[in-house]
Amino acid sequence: MDLGGSPKVDRSISTATIPNSNEAEHRSDQDTVRNAVSSADIVKVGQTPLPWANASTGSAGVISTITEDHSNGVLCRTFVTSRHAYDGIAKFYGRTCLVGDGQWQLVNFDRQS
Repeated sequence: MDLGGSPKVDRSISTATIPNSNEAEHRSDQDTVRNAVSSADIVKVGQTPLPWANASTGSAGVISTITEDHSNGVLCRTFVTSRHAYDGIAKFYGRTCLVGDGQWQLVNFDRQS
């Protein structure tokens, strides 16, 4: 910093204290949420918040609602969850459906502002 004039920022130095966003980490969190939603017992959970955590990314959150429906003969679950991660706290709306081979597929996972 030049005390006599305008400040100059040295952008060549990086501490790397916060890692860059990584698509694989986000996918891992999405898979963790999908697994929590798909394995939840809807009757037992009811309106009780369902916590989740991903040990590989350090992210965690709470699924606040899960609703189930049979759209066009396909079993789907719609949910709302929070995600607490190094880059902040966010709210997501998602939907996962049971596909033909008996696996749950995440068809929607949208971050809300």
